[in-house]
Amino acid sequence: MIKTVIFPRLLVGGFLLISAASFAGTDNNLPKETRKYIDKSNMDLKVKPGNNFYGYANGNWVKNNPVPASKTRWGSFDELREESSKRLQTLLEESAKKTTRDRKTQMIGDFYASGMDSAAIEARGYQPIKADLDRLTKVNNGADVIREIIALRVSGAGSPLFGMGVGPDRKNVMKYMPNVSQGGTTLPDRDYYLNNDPRSLTIRNGYKVYLQKMFALVGEDAATASASAAAVLKIETTLAGAQMSRIQMRDPNATYNKFSVKDLSATTSHMDWAAILTDSKIIGADSILVSNPSFLKKVNEMLETVPAAEWKSYLRWNLIKTAAPYLSDAFVKADFEFTSIQSGQKVQTPRWQRTSSLIDRMLGDLVGELYVEKYFKPEAKEYMVKMVDNLQATFAERIKRLDWMSAETKTKALEKLNAIAKKIAYPDKWRTYDGVTASKDDFFGNVRKASTWFYNYNVSRMGKPVDRKEMGMTPPTINASYNPSSNDITFPAGILQFPFFDFGADDAVNYGGIAAVIGHEMTHGFDDQGRQFDAVGNLKDWWTKPDADKFKTKANEVVAQYNALTVLDTVHVKGELTLGENLADLGGLSMAYEAFTKTEQFKKGKKIDGFTPQQRFFLSWAQIWRNNTLPETSQNLIKTDPHSPGEHRANAPVTNIDAWYDAFGVKEGDEMYKAKDKRTRIW
Repeated sequence: MIKTVIFPRLLVGGFLLISAASFAGTDNNLPKETRKYIDKSNMDLKVKPGNNFYGYANGNWVKNNPVPASKTRWGSFDELREESSKRLQTLLEESAKKTTRDRKTQMIGDFYASGMDSAAIEARGYQPIKADLDRLTKVNNGADVIREIIALRVSGAGSPLFGMGVGPDRKNVMKYMPNVSQGGTTLPDRDYYLNNDPRSLTIRNGYKVYLQKMFALVGEDAATASASAAAVLKIETTLAGAQMSRIQMRDPNATYNKFSVKDLSATTSHMDWAAILTDSKIIGADSILVSNPSFLKKVNEMLETVPAAEWKSYLRWNLIKTAAPYLSDAFVKADFEFTSIQSGQKVQTPRWQRTSSLIDRMLGDLVGELYVEKYFKPEAKEYMVKMVDNLQATFAERIKRLDWMSAETKTKALEKLNAIAKKIAYPDKWRTYDGVTASKDDFFGNVRKASTWFYNYNVSRMGKPVDRKEMGMTPPTINASYNPSSNDITFPAGILQFPFFDFGADDAVNYGGIAAVIGHEMTHGFDDQGRQFDAVGNLKDWWTKPDADKFKTKANEVVAQYNALTVLDTVHVKGELTLGENLADLGGLSMAYEAFTKTEQFKKGKKIDGFTPQQRFFLSWAQIWRNNTLPETSQNLIKTDPHSPGEHRANAPVTNIDAWYDAFGVKEGDEMYKAKDKRTRIW
């Protein structure tokens, strides 16, 4: 997941990403009068709200919904993901069965049919990559390594050693430029290579077994497979030692290192970047953005010192691991066995679900167009436009009232807020994937062709105007994002579904759900990373120093609050890693509540099912984050995910909002109580 560009800031990420369809979930098919948007049967009313609000709001649900064997976590999001998968399956199966089809249905139908043809996949074994494996045995020196890395990348067969692509220049976002990032490792985080705690050792030992098994599956004897595994682990451990940590990578200025092509080549004697760019089909670049120059220097050193035999194993491994999910069952099982060690997942995800998800990723606009036609209601987009405008106006009011920010910085903040672009439901222009073909009897070939298309699409952007209308997520996705380099927020069609939104729900539920999501994404433009980008999206400081210092002081309060929270008894949340998301949760919930106070429901104060409007608002927020997560997955997420665990996302922000204390009568002595002068208020 490491890239040189700042990632769009997501509502959820990592294992929490989910997809679902709009308005058609099981609960949403119920007659309006039978729905329970705040269902007491899911709550644990014996828990005092001020002691554990998450437990009060979700306690019985958590007790009654263990993680299914084929999942790593199970929550309200994951329930929707299941519904989404089934809808995608329906669309794909219908497309596969049609006798009269346009290109769109033919492409996704045949791709799906090829992915479901387990007999054909099994019969081919690892033959689809055998020629590439044989070619890689001819590597003799560092120049050969660079040549083969490029060959694998441009053919969609992997991205060894370092990442490379084309994206906007973060300090001149109207221009595309090549960017090079640290990479080259397989395990989820560099710490798994470098640390010797019990979990890191378990993961590394499992990785050795996994490597040996995979090399054996492509014909290596036991001794050779063991040597190959050792070579891979040795190279990847060296690369991990040169990588910046995830927390260090959160600094957009630290990862902005611009070189002329000539000057970068001068720092890496074994890497001619003019030739690398040309061979990688990146034409016309005079400079390169590098996230971690020290990492490239280490790579350059390794090209001279690492023996050719070890490079052969490393390159072969990168080809194998990229291809494994699309090869015969022995590869898929070995892949899953190691996944299980890392995540705790007990049973492999069904083939139909894996294939549906793959097609959504690879041909997302083709399947997305069908999805919108069948499941999305246009009035939902109209609602979202109005709600976004509503939250934007509320945010502006809050900025104007800030007592810690100067008028000068407020003017710039309002300029940025008003410039936020909105991408809602689906793209203005659908991708057609011109040049890609799909065959119903060649699953691996379909994957490789789609991967190659995406590579070519990315690098072909050099020299062209920056497309600021692209959507980074497919329509069925239940998620939302903010992109600092384009200063835009994205809400795919799928997010407009309960528990985020439902036309039949009262305002308290929708404001505690979708409005808080909107506010969350807007706040990302002003979190510790996003605030460093201006209204256009350029990485540019627009703050006075006193205001920046005040912001950092307040942000550090949030870091400290989350650092004190634990997961799995003694493992603590990483406050610095999760800071951006925690700030967005606090800001989004705060502005959503203020917007809610302007509604008729709030003003009338009428109870529904025994709860006041204020209580329903906060309960709606809390139920979004209910989930059960496997211990292994929780340990991995703490290292890798910039989002805090669901319980803390529900609990921590409300402790800083006065209205929550009033709504539930939270008093001094309650476990979650914070003195009024200790509550963090930023946006």
